[in-house]
Parts: sequence; C-alpha cells; structure tokens
Amino acid sequence: MNLPNKITLIRIAMIPVFVLFYYLTAVPYHFLISAIIFALAAFTDFLDGYIARKYNLVTDMGKFLDPIADKVLVLTALVLMLTNVGGEPVLPALFGGICVALVITRELIVSSLRMVAASKQVVIAADKLGKIKTVLQDISIFILIMAFDFTATAHTVLYLIGLVIFTLSMIMTVISGTSYVVKNRKAFLD
Repeated sequence: MNLPNKITLIRIAMIPVFVLFYYLTAVPYHFLISAIIFALAAFTDFLDGYIARKYNLVTDMGKFLDPIADKVLVLTALVLMLTNVGGEPVLPALFGGICVALVITRELIVSSLRMVAASKQVVIAADKLGKIKTVLQDISIFILIMAFDFTATAHTVLYLIGLVIFTLSMIMTVISGTSYVVKNRKAFLD
C-alpha cells in the first residue's frame, strides 16, 4: 500500500474521532477539538491527491477510497451539525436540513453519473467547480463547528461568517452538480 492510500485510510480513521469529540461535552472546547480534527482530515484529501499525482502513485484503490473518504467525512459532519448538542444544533433546522439534502442529492447524482460513464469506459474527472465547492464546504464546516466553543460576539461573528461561506458552498453544490450533469449528459443519454 502506497503513501497516498495510507493517508486516505488515516482520513477514514479520523472520522470516528471527529464524531467522538463533537459529542464529548465533558471535554472543554470539544467543538474546537472536533473542528481541528475535521480540518486535519479535510487537509489529508489535498495531501493524498497531491502526493499521488506528483509521484505518479495513482492507484485503483486510491481512486476508489479517496472519493468515499471525502464524502463520508463531509456528510458525517453535516449530519452532526443537524443534531442538538449542548443546547442547539450547529445548523438551523430547516435551512440545514434542506442544505444537507442538497449535498446528499448532488453526491448521489454525480457518483451515479460517474458509475454509468465508467461502465462505458468514460472517466469523469473532478472539475474546478467541484473543488471550489469542497473547499467552501470544508472551511464553513470548520468555522461553524468551532464557533460553538466561543461566546458572545466571537461566537456571533464566527457563526455568521461560517453561515455565509456555507451558503456559498450550497450555491456551488447546485452549480457544480448541474455542471457535471450538463457536461456529461451523453454518458446517460446513450
């Protein structure tokens, strides 16, 4: 097993640790710790891809595991952010529920489109819009979770910044998902 694949497996192993600290209210600053673990896990997505491409270590295992690890990390975070820990959920219920449904829908559509294309020996690579969406999601998740370990003005400012970035990530979720379908419609129209 090469280094990029090991890094991907580390990301997968970090997910339960992220969840643990998110709910571990007995630990001071558990949201901040959880947010840092999430950020480190999200960074491994960049790191494993960079190393794999730079050193020509791209493998079928990596192509399989990496997108799964990314989706599980982000979807886990979004589901957690809908739960009530210590008073209120990180995401407002209606807005958060709609956004999480949008993300799940987009990921299922894009993954299904890729599977159909792969069955026809067509590879659909990640594009710039999808990467922008991912960066915005990761940043917003980090800020929104971290904000809950701050009080008063700091909490409000961080939370509003996080919500703005999260909203931008949702706009990019719709745009990038639509772009994938439009650009690759031949894969499922034939």
